[in-house]
Amino acid sequence: MNDARPDAPAPNSIPVRPQSLLGRLPIYYGWVVVMVAFTTMAIGVTIRTSFSLLYPPILAEFGWDRGLTAGIFSIGFLASMLMTPFFGAWINRWGPGSLFSAGAVLVSTGLILTTYADSPTLLFLALGVGVVGGAVSLAYVGHSYLLPFWFERQRGLAIGLAFSGVGVGAILILPWVQSIIDADGWREACWAMALLCICVVLPLNLLLQRRRPEDLGLKPDGDGRPGRKVHAVVDNVVDPDWAGRDWSLRSAAGTKRFWWLAACYFFAMHAWYTVLVHQTKYLGEIGFSDQAAAYALGMVGLMGVGGQIGIGALSDRIGREMAWTLALVGFAISYALLLAMKGAPSPGLLWSMVVVQGALGYGMGAIYPSLVAELFHGPRFSQIYGACAVISGAGSAFGPWISGKFYDWTGSYDLSWGVALGACFISILGVWMAGPGKVRLVSGKARRRTMTGPAN
Repeated sequence: MNDARPDAPAPNSIPVRPQSLLGRLPIYYGWVVVMVAFTTMAIGVTIRTSFSLLYPPILAEFGWDRGLTAGIFSIGFLASMLMTPFFGAWINRWGPGSLFSAGAVLVSTGLILTTYADSPTLLFLALGVGVVGGAVSLAYVGHSYLLPFWFERQRGLAIGLAFSGVGVGAILILPWVQSIIDADGWREACWAMALLCICVVLPLNLLLQRRRPEDLGLKPDGDGRPGRKVHAVVDNVVDPDWAGRDWSLRSAAGTKRFWWLAACYFFAMHAWYTVLVHQTKYLGEIGFSDQAAAYALGMVGLMGVGGQIGIGALSDRIGREMAWTLALVGFAISYALLLAMKGAPSPGLLWSMVVVQGALGYGMGAIYPSLVAELFHGPRFSQIYGACAVISGAGSAFGPWISGKFYDWTGSYDLSWGVALGACFISILGVWMAGPGKVRLVSGKARRRTMTGPAN
């Protein structure tokens, strides 16, 4: 979500157990892990995204200002910041299945309690902490503690495939949720999503999800399985002094690279979640129907399927920095198109925004966990990743909240979109200054270096 796996001191250093029954399946079990992650994220992340559909009817029913109501989403991410540092320890002790199942229970309970809420405080706790906060374990952050264990050479592709479930879930679930809101109200939509989550996500993860390949007697990428092609070991290290350090959170935080990476994550999440929360309401205000706005949100997710897989796989060849740049340029173009639509809300501009946001912007998710893995390889990777996840959560919370406040102060989204557009370019600067490719090469570049020689 080249290098380190969470909590792994070095490649192939974890003792491999005798091969289990699951390890002898015709396909490498890592792809089963990817499939379960795909389904979990299709449901869990889409439920969190549905806040954008619940936002307008909640505003209409209670009459609160936008900063307060968008603050529900932000409070959820603030709550998630308190949870994420403990995910690594939870997975190591009780396994990923129990973490994702607990997340499914928390999200479903939050959705049900939301239907009884009649005050900001109750909505902040149920919809904010329970649903938005609880969904972090089912989303990008939770799976980023797990997926890098299973793949090394195909890390970008595998994470992209898993994360592309977000797009499939968006196009299948969001229009369904909007139809329930239109026909029966937002409370009934919450009940429907709660049942979907508890009936699918919980049993799927309890039964099938696993922590790492060595637990099943396997190696990353399925190497060593009968009939598998033997791959030559390729040295991907560029800076051996940096790569050889035993990184801790304290030592990592003492480097400029860590803080450039932190800025990269914070401003990227600001850009991503600002548009996710406010886009549907904005499109309705400038003349599009509620169904068209909901369909656009779903189509962004569908475009994101190709974005996650394509940008993830591309990053294994061209490097994480360049792929991250492409993704953030996609979000920047989206904001420019949203600004342009205010004066001319045409379907052409709308669908152009949908394509670039999904096909480019959503590709960011597939690269996200690899940046920190390639910079801070080591046995305490989960501590460093947890700190980065907290910083990302702060950006995810701040973006929607401050954008809602900007609207309350100015009566327009122009300032919100402009600030988020600027955040895209700060994130791009951050990833190049952090420079994961100056520490470890992605597999495609490492192979080319081996073929052409270090002088090239």
